[in-house]
Amino acid sequence: MKQALIILLVFTAGQSLAQGEWSMQQCMQYAVEHNHEVKRAELELDNYKASKTGAIGRFLPSVDASIGAQYNFGRAIDPETNGYTDVSTFYNGYSLYASLPVFDGFSRIHALKAAGASTLMGRASLRQKQDQTALNVLQAYTNVAYYEGLVKMADEKVQETELLLKQIRLLEEVGRKSAADVAQVESQKAEADYELTRQQNLYASAMLELKKTMAFPMQDTLLLSVRNVRNRLVACNRRDARTLCPSGTNSESATYGMGLAQELNPELQAAQYQVQASKHEWHQARAAFYPSLSLSAGLNTTYYHTLHSDVGESFSNQFKNNMGEYVGATLSIPLFNRLQTITSIRKAKNNYRIAQETYKQKQLELEKLSREAWQDWQGYLKQTVQMVEKVEADSIAYQLTKRQFEEGLSTAIDLRTTSAQLLNSKATLLQCQLMAMVKEQLVRYYRGEAIWTE
Repeated sequence: MKQALIILLVFTAGQSLAQGEWSMQQCMQYAVEHNHEVKRAELELDNYKASKTGAIGRFLPSVDASIGAQYNFGRAIDPETNGYTDVSTFYNGYSLYASLPVFDGFSRIHALKAAGASTLMGRASLRQKQDQTALNVLQAYTNVAYYEGLVKMADEKVQETELLLKQIRLLEEVGRKSAADVAQVESQKAEADYELTRQQNLYASAMLELKKTMAFPMQDTLLLSVRNVRNRLVACNRRDARTLCPSGTNSESATYGMGLAQELNPELQAAQYQVQASKHEWHQARAAFYPSLSLSAGLNTTYYHTLHSDVGESFSNQFKNNMGEYVGATLSIPLFNRLQTITSIRKAKNNYRIAQETYKQKQLELEKLSREAWQDWQGYLKQTVQMVEKVEADSIAYQLTKRQFEEGLSTAIDLRTTSAQLLNSKATLLQCQLMAMVKEQLVRYYRGEAIWTE
């Protein structure tokens, strides 16, 4: 009994998890965590951090140790007398060396600043990838909601056409409708079935696109909760749309939004940090003209032993007695390196100018996209108001035409025409509402607001 209860609880828990519906925010969070481009950006950021650690390490002294051993056979230098000998010997050497660069034309300082700017650029690029992934999910999720709405409309159309077909057949039996009228309604029924199948296929394609954007397993079921989308669409009725839609394109508001975007947009921040990194790399290349000064110190010792002879000092005595220490300073003055320094400086300067041009181009693109998103949002809000009125008018026209058709005052072609107009109007209204929601999120994004939560 206890085992059966456990199995029931496990089955119920698994069923609840399988039936869990995903909101748009949950889809965005999942995509940000699993998207491959985001993961690549995270690895690139880790590379930038490693480069910065390497730049810091250049300020520390370098320490090297070496141990060598060799056997000498035949004619060789006697380590004891420095004369020639033909006795085989074993030679063992130890050395420890340390060096510290004192001045290198500020190359290390500029390298560290360039690495710091590159790290900030990597963080901004990661944020940009995360935001772009969230925006792609927003668009894909909206497409699924759109086609889900079209499937629902097409299904309602099929049911309505089936009911109408039954009514027409009854009217044909009592002699109020002809066989031609029945055939035309049957044609409408077949067309409704075809449209339902087409919309179901489009819905399935949209769902696959959403899974790909989220990096969600294709074989798993993804249930979406479009409740929040529907609630948002309710706000896009006629009154709220007019409230949200200012009178005409407000250039002051648009400028306000773009001003914030220029400071907070991660794509623009990445371009700005790229300019800083390129500038410091240019200065680092110019440091090759300056002389460099470094200090060094070390110690070494040796041990040797004549083979096939028991005579000789012990290892500890030789290790201590042969010990030698040294310190030194090295001043390196660059004179001529076959124009390599000039070439490197020229390339670094060009890269700095390229980064500046890229930043200006990004700035212009952001301004254009921000204005475009604002204008599209305003346009879809106005179109929503207009389409609400058109759906109401087409609905009345369809109901009147249907009643006239049942009374024999209109033809099946008239009924088909008004029905198609009503269905198209509903689809266009749904599209306008969804696009208004998407564009509103884009406007908020360009204003610097977060469109997804971590």
